[in-house]
Amino acid sequence: MELSKRIGRIGACLSVVVLAAGCTATGTQGGRTAVGAGAGAAVGAGLGALIGDSSKAAAIGAGVGAVAGGIVGYNWSKIKNDVQESGASNLGVDVTEMADGSLRVNIPSNVSFDTGRSDLKPALLPVLDSVARALVQHPQLRAKSIGHTDSTGSAAVNQKLSVDRARSVTNYLAGQGVAGDRLTAEGRGPDYPVADNGTAEGRAMNRRVELYLYAVQQ
Repeated sequence: MELSKRIGRIGACLSVVVLAAGCTATGTQGGRTAVGAGAGAAVGAGLGALIGDSSKAAAIGAGVGAVAGGIVGYNWSKIKNDVQESGASNLGVDVTEMADGSLRVNIPSNVSFDTGRSDLKPALLPVLDSVARALVQHPQLRAKSIGHTDSTGSAAVNQKLSVDRARSVTNYLAGQGVAGDRLTAEGRGPDYPVADNGTAEGRAMNRRVELYLYAVQQ
């Protein structure tokens, strides 16, 4: 019975992936195929279900999601290198190209905020300066900042803290000349853990801001 349920889930998830693939646009930009709105999120959600029900699987496909105009493929090589060379690697800030076509700058809390605070630490600013320069130089790009917390404390406190931290990042980028209508901020509290909240190491990994850069169809 359990086997048949799992097979059914896999079949349903494969259907999601096939449907999402059918939404792929035919144009290209930066040497990559453009992806229609929502396709990347749907594929990510399908892969997450195929992998299982772990907290890390639940976070797959939960990044930028569908945006107005749709995310298109983009050549991130130079921007990725610039962000890494700004000090990101030394700070433990991970810069990753995502399956939906976006570039994720994963910012751990130990280099971005003090406990319970939303004020940016000075060490992170050169990294954000590099991101801001990329956004100013490439007007087709947008940025979405998503704050996450661990599960310690009340849901209300964690939700507010995640929003405040996400906004601190976008407010800083705006202060460096990036137009406000190209920036969005969102807080997700403890709802998308990437590690076990039952350990100190896991909670530290869950406290983070994910900054996504993406290009939209023009």
